[in-house]
Amino acid sequence: MENKATRDAYGDGLVALAEKRDDLIVLEADLAAATKTGIFRKAYPEKHFNCGIAEANMMGVAAGIATTGKLVFASSFAMFAAGRAFEIVRNSIGYPHLNVKIGATHAGISVGEDGATHQCNEDIALMRTIPGMTIINPSDYVEAKAAVLAMAEYEGPTYLRFGRLAVPVFNDEATYKFEVGKGVTMKDGKDVTIIASGLMVAEAVEAGRALAEQGIDARIINIHTIKPIDRDIIIKAAKETGKIVTVEEHSVIGGLGSAVGDVILEECPVPVIKIGMNDKFGESGAAKELLKKYGLCAENIVAVTKAALGK
Repeated sequence: MENKATRDAYGDGLVALAEKRDDLIVLEADLAAATKTGIFRKAYPEKHFNCGIAEANMMGVAAGIATTGKLVFASSFAMFAAGRAFEIVRNSIGYPHLNVKIGATHAGISVGEDGATHQCNEDIALMRTIPGMTIINPSDYVEAKAAVLAMAEYEGPTYLRFGRLAVPVFNDEATYKFEVGKGVTMKDGKDVTIIASGLMVAEAVEAGRALAEQGIDARIINIHTIKPIDRDIIIKAAKETGKIVTVEEHSVIGGLGSAVGDVILEECPVPVIKIGMNDKFGESGAAKELLKKYGLCAENIVAVTKAALGK
């Protein structure tokens, strides 16, 4: 299985989008090579603008451009796009509900060697608090590219979360269709449901295979749209399997697990066990080693799921 980073899909998706639309503008905060908007800059230099290391100002520029009716993507690392620029995103983009797409790369602990200061495990929680903000966390290259194209047709502020680490590409680009707000059942099952997002989807699928070998029939669900979340697929899973395990490369506070828990509490109370960053900062290290250390891997998903089932 080929491995590709979802941030690569961001750059390729923008180029594909520009081939269809003349109104696209891409902003960058002096990180074009890392965020992969450099791919777009090479193809469409007249539509790419480097705002410098001034992320809050870039979000203000994006808001202004959006008021002219153009489609604008503003790009930076998640730590800076969601963290440093939060107040401008909230007040200048979210409050007037402008059609700005925020391309946030290098999210989560898989940023690796850049360390805790750059490993943004709080961005989904921050963006969830902004009324009307759509949050997309794609699981592989195909889904990420499809999300870029789909969100261009979706009106309103959007936060697109991309990763640095190359991850398995398991979707077929020829047949995959991205639907905003619709979860994807990767594998059906009756004993327990594992709900994952982002690069944890591949780990959840692998865990599902391992559990099947041990006689546990786990349902695996990919939630690529964290807000608005697919309530129906979650409620159905809760009613049919009775237990939920959520897996995310994000803090267990305010992210996917919290969003799923909100639905469960309101509609169908069942146990929800959250796997993620447990109220901790990360540390510098190789991405795969960090993911394993903090339990963001198939092996730990299997262990936690078996414990939840009392097996």
